[in-house]
Amino acid sequence: MGNAMPVSTLINRLAQRKEYWSRIVTSYLLASASEQTFWREDPQINERVSVSRLGPYYMAFRQKALYSGPCDENGVPFLDYHGTVGKQYYPIAIAQYALGNYNLYAETNQTLYKDRFLTNATWLLHHLHFTPSGTYLWPSHFDFHYFRPLKAPWYSGLAQGQGLSVLVRAYHETREDRFLLAAQKVLETLSIPIGAGGVTYRDANGDIWIEEYLVDPPTHILNGFIWALWGVFDYCLLTGEPAVRKIFDALAQTILTHLPRYDAGFWSYYELTPQRIKSISSSLYHRLHIIQLQIMNRMTGHVAFAEYATRWQEYYSNVAYRGLASAYKIGFKVLYH
Repeated sequence: MGNAMPVSTLINRLAQRKEYWSRIVTSYLLASASEQTFWREDPQINERVSVSRLGPYYMAFRQKALYSGPCDENGVPFLDYHGTVGKQYYPIAIAQYALGNYNLYAETNQTLYKDRFLTNATWLLHHLHFTPSGTYLWPSHFDFHYFRPLKAPWYSGLAQGQGLSVLVRAYHETREDRFLLAAQKVLETLSIPIGAGGVTYRDANGDIWIEEYLVDPPTHILNGFIWALWGVFDYCLLTGEPAVRKIFDALAQTILTHLPRYDAGFWSYYELTPQRIKSISSSLYHRLHIIQLQIMNRMTGHVAFAEYATRWQEYYSNVAYRGLASAYKIGFKVLYH
């Protein structure tokens, strides 16, 4: 009995699970607007991009750019988590909304999209938080239910990387030094370990990971790592600094080395969770992985990225594998969420 969970802890966990599943039912079964409305966009490569110069973002993010959910009076989007959480600013969503609008501006040359991009880039600039550890991070000011609770304010390596992608483009468009100085601070934080106030983790083999969620033990979310890494790539395109390219190459090598661990033999894993049953990707995130690996192949020239993208596309094309992945995903959610 000495290892029994305290009653108060059990009640809190049950309440979190209730709210989590309430959001899932509201979003998916009732088709109600929620934070999931923003994330459901079908992943697509932006075919207008170049990996040799800074320009439009690598994924289209068109639906995110045209997000019809709630925004504040300045045009910065909220995500609606309903329940006790309600409408919240979420730095990752704001960064993706900005990047989607940047793509539309590059495509149409309409000032509406440029203004939306710069409005949200400026929001990110003003909300970059200097932490007691001496790092610069974007906080999320609401409790979030991951496989373990994240208490506000919490930070994310994904927010760092995608915010960096916004800042370098804002500087590229405006040549305002404030955006470049902020980008430098964000890049520095991307190289700092979690224990020192940053967002990276070094494993026993010396491989360095950017962590989407800063939990112990780390879960190594694949899509979050890759998206965050693109921020480093963008900074390198902007400045041409060889030292930054070395950082990018080392992080890309971590992904390349560990890609086999994300292959379930019929689908891709979303993350490398410590649980005995691993977290399989949803159909949307599996497709996202395929797109991300195709882009990583363009960025690095490493053929293994393209090979895994092809393999995982073949998994997706197999109807039996899709059904197995869905059943596996549901089981994981029931057990751990």
